[in-house]
Amino acid sequence: MSEPPGATVSLAEAPPPTDTPSRPLSAQRVRPLRRPGRWIATAVVLVLAAQFAHGLVTNPFYQWDRFGYWFLRPTIVDGLLITLEVAAYSAVLGLLGGVLLALARLSGSPVLRAVSWTYVWVLRSVPLIVVLIFLYNFSALYQTLSVGVPFGPAFFRFDESRLATDMVVAVVGLSLNEAAYAAEVVRGGILSVDQGQHEAASALGLPKGYQFTKIVFPQALRSIVPNYVNQLIGLVKSTSLVFYVSLLDLFGSAQTMGSTYPGDIVPLLLVVTVWYLILTSLVSVVQFYVERHYARGATRSLPPTPLQKARTALTDLRARIRREAAV
Repeated sequence: MSEPPGATVSLAEAPPPTDTPSRPLSAQRVRPLRRPGRWIATAVVLVLAAQFAHGLVTNPFYQWDRFGYWFLRPTIVDGLLITLEVAAYSAVLGLLGGVLLALARLSGSPVLRAVSWTYVWVLRSVPLIVVLIFLYNFSALYQTLSVGVPFGPAFFRFDESRLATDMVVAVVGLSLNEAAYAAEVVRGGILSVDQGQHEAASALGLPKGYQFTKIVFPQALRSIVPNYVNQLIGLVKSTSLVFYVSLLDLFGSAQTMGSTYPGDIVPLLLVVTVWYLILTSLVSVVQFYVERHYARGATRSLPPTPLQKARTALTDLRARIRREAAV
């Protein structure tokens, strides 16, 4: 019997919906969103990476047997030690010079600010190879160096050609160049400290030196240290230029052996590449843990370490396998 026009049907008499799930939502399996573009891009990248790795292994032009022969040869290891020595000295001296330049740039003296700004401007503008070659030929301009009264008598004199050895020229050149970049890193770290910290320290009547060493600089290290560790990666690679001032570092030793054994140029270049990859990877590991250390107090939770990431991925994989087996 049909309902008259205008009649309504109560909710109690309404038929139940036909699309009611047979199981509760909590028991249903959530299907991930399909992303075909991501899978296609992943497949293309994997194919290209596999082709590159296959060519790297099977191409006889790379001469991997000669690579193994040269990798730990005494000549290469001696050059590697010189590279580490130059990088270590230059890193320390460059950081010290950068701190002094940054303090001069932030001082109230217009002369110190002008000199610091000019130094940073010049050293960041001139290529490093030009600085090294200029220092290498510095004895042509000044054969002797003296210590004494300005514009007056000299108390001590030094023979520049004997004082400026190849190691000294390389360390001084890299340090001068590194100090210009470190100065901006340090200055940026100091400026990143909240102005309220300066005002609070001044309100307590603390001396300026105490304010800087105990309040401002420790907070600035949170920004300075990670950025300067990143700067060290560029410094390690820059040591390859000291070959042009007759210092046989890692790259210089490989170049010398390549001149003696022209058929081994490619494996020698691969040896240098792998060693630089190892050195920069070690610096990157140090950078990660330094940044993680100085992130304390600035973030709610510290970023996970690679080992923690691996454990989390393994746990997620086990949980996924168990869910698949339960279904």
